[in-house]
Amino acid sequence: MLLIDEMNIKLAEYRPKLKELHSVLNIEAAKEEIEQLHNKAAEPDFWDDMDKSQKILQRTKSLENAVENDKRLNVQAEDIATMIEMYNEEPDDDLINDIKAELEDFCDKIDKLTLSTLLTGEYDKSNAILNFHAGAGGTEAQDWTQMLLRMYIHWGEQHGYKVSVLDSIDGGDAGIKSASVIVEGENAYGYLKSEAGVHRLVRISPFDASGSRHTSFSALEVMPEIDDDLSVEIRPEDIKMDVFRASGAGGQHINKTSSAVRLTHIPTGLVTSCQTQRSQVQNREYAMKMLVSKLVEIKEREHLAKIEDIKGVQKEIAWGSQIRSYVFMPYTLVKDHRTGFENGNVQAVMDGELDGFINAYLKALSNGTLEK
Repeated sequence: MLLIDEMNIKLAEYRPKLKELHSVLNIEAAKEEIEQLHNKAAEPDFWDDMDKSQKILQRTKSLENAVENDKRLNVQAEDIATMIEMYNEEPDDDLINDIKAELEDFCDKIDKLTLSTLLTGEYDKSNAILNFHAGAGGTEAQDWTQMLLRMYIHWGEQHGYKVSVLDSIDGGDAGIKSASVIVEGENAYGYLKSEAGVHRLVRISPFDASGSRHTSFSALEVMPEIDDDLSVEIRPEDIKMDVFRASGAGGQHINKTSSAVRLTHIPTGLVTSCQTQRSQVQNREYAMKMLVSKLVEIKEREHLAKIEDIKGVQKEIAWGSQIRSYVFMPYTLVKDHRTGFENGNVQAVMDGELDGFINAYLKALSNGTLEK
């Protein structure tokens, strides 16, 4: 009876949290807005402006998900309470295991939803643009950069985000020198902003016949995707566009036409490029989105004239500047140096298990124990 009593107490502790989330997420107002958006979608000229209509549909889906989650969690709470009553009337080992599993799932969902309410930044709900850069060390650092790229692709896919590689420069013998990726979905930037910085790898290098231990570094830059921002003016005469033939994977089309686009912002010298879309127009559109995002970031830092401020906090991609260490040898451990959060299952982390690190960062931010 002790275990069932503990579970009943835990359910009682989480019910007020669910009620608070209902209020914080403004579910009743969301229901009213959904009805208004449905009415707009039914108007005859709704599809005349594709960009506007897509944004309305995205907003509708986001609100509907919030309302549905609230409904499901309330139903789940009632189901757990009913299962506890059934057990009290007629104890059963299988039933108590089901209650335990349901309660853990319920509490986990509440905790994650509560964490999402911390994403209150201006761009937190935006898509995220990730730029990877290999540090010094040649092949070893380039291989590490490709491993990080794979890790974030897995994380995004596991969370239902659409992940697209926009640009990639292969390394000489293995790995990649740099890459740009866009992660599309609600709160992508809010979660991934915690990942910006230098990542350090310690392992026995597969490229060293002597089997010695190597330390490698790779830097990750994270920015919100910003379609339009009136605070930043990009004049046509300030943009130099070069087209070139794309390289790498992409099928026959990508190798036969000069569809890849490189944009240079002349006043700052900032360069963005995209080569993975099928047309030159699409590649230019994504390259421009990256350019706008970077210029908005500079504007916010009030250092528009300084190219060194374009990529956020600039640190050397080397020892002493890392935000996180990934140790494969002589022991296995991934440790975040800002929050102290650790995970000994390195393979799970490399397969995209990053929520513990992201959650610890967001909690530290909300508690005021970590600077933005």
